Amino acid sequence: MTIQIDYEAERKLDIDYEKLASKVAAHILETEHCPYDVCVNLVITDNEEIKRVNTEFRSIGAPTDVLSFPLGENGIFDKNEDTGAYMLGDIVISVEKATAQAELYGHSFQREMGFLTVHSMLHLLGYDHEAGGLEAAKMREKEEMILARLGLMRDTDDLETVTGK
Repeated sequence: MTIQIDYEAERKLDIDYEKLASKVAAHILETEHCPYDVCVNLVITDNEEIKRVNTEFRSIGAPTDVLSFPLGENGIFDKNEDTGAYMLGDIVISVEKATAQAELYGHSFQREMGFLTVHSMLHLLGYDHEAGGLEAAKMREKEEMILARLGLMRDTDDLETVTGK
């Protein structure tokens, strides 16, 4: 698995986000029994840029916490001919929104970034919560299960469990 990370935000993170993102993505792929090598593009940015992207692609003129752009449909993904990896898609996360939400929900920034990565990875794999109901409940349950297994539950944030620090 390859995660290509582009860091565009001015704020520097005080966590090892590359390691966190890799652990989260690897765990999800294992949980979902993904049988092939995959590539994910991750952009960490600010509110201004995520607002621009949100406006362009969703016609919503406001910043959001995370955007997911799956490249596959019904479990079929394009293959990068150079690497042989299947391209799952793109994730865009706003550092500013993640910071505000961590404060709002009373947990660490690391837990929020982990949650946003889990949430987006599940979208890339075809999960959807937009219509609500059973599908939304399944996705939410899977998010919490993965976060718990990684030591990123709501009331604890074990940096050592997730990043090995």
